Amino acid sequence: MEITSNVTDTALVFEGGGMRGAFTAGVVVTLLKAGIYFDYVSGISAGASNTVNYISRASDRARQCFVDFALDPLIGSWRTWLQGKGMFNAHYIYEETWLPGGPLPFDFPAFMANPARFRIGAFDVDAGETIYWSRDDIHVAGDLMRRVRASSSIPFAMPMVRIDNRTFVDGALGTGGGIPLSVAQSEGYTKFFVVLTRPRSYVKPTAKGDRALKAYYWRYPAVAEGILGRADKYNATREELLDLERDGKACVVFPDEMRVTNRTTDIAALQSCYDGSLMQSRRELPRWREFLGLD
Repeated sequence: MEITSNVTDTALVFEGGGMRGAFTAGVVVTLLKAGIYFDYVSGISAGASNTVNYISRASDRARQCFVDFALDPLIGSWRTWLQGKGMFNAHYIYEETWLPGGPLPFDFPAFMANPARFRIGAFDVDAGETIYWSRDDIHVAGDLMRRVRASSSIPFAMPMVRIDNRTFVDGALGTGGGIPLSVAQSEGYTKFFVVLTRPRSYVKPTAKGDRALKAYYWRYPAVAEGILGRADKYNATREELLDLERDGKACVVFPDEMRVTNRTTDIAALQSCYDGSLMQSRRELPRWREFLGLD
């Protein structure tokens, strides 16, 4: 059966946010069950994981990644951090769990069968800029998952990732501060469906400890600058989205509330976040369909 899209004039944009991706997962599941299929998706960090789950149309996996998986004893701890594997055991999470027989098996053929375009962003620590990968960079499943890992590699909590002789960390340090809006704009989109993981009233505070950051990342000054400058970029992107929303050019999904952090592993809290997302998404679904012209 041929996989097609029914939304061709609007870019789907997923913010990152670590385990706050449990909220995004609820939106992903709602979109898929409602038969809403975008032909362009951009995602950063946890948004990259939600991107691949959405394109492969894996609603069960979307939930498992941000809820059930928190119970996995190999997910990470201070012990794995001291071993250099990360507070979240990044290699295991992104490069082992998707394999057949693993806790999060991934249907790579289904992903590749979907012709929808995608962009996954990560921050190049030497160039000091966001790099976006597309289908052209993916030849086998490992290529995809390593790029999702790079996009999601939270500073301090996870080790940097080498790809094609370049070193990457979390894409949130670059353009947009974690909201990959500009890449969709650069490719000609003027209408956007954006899923954020912070409430509407949220304003990101400026990072502190600039001297300590610069000392810690003395070999990679762009990383320190990315962390210190992220709040300004993030808040500016949100303001731009609010302007687009007022002009009728964006449908922005804000969580009604957010009680988990990017590092939450409490299963009850993640389940509550996911369930709340499902309830909110079902309530807002008629508005989404109207915006997308699907009524």
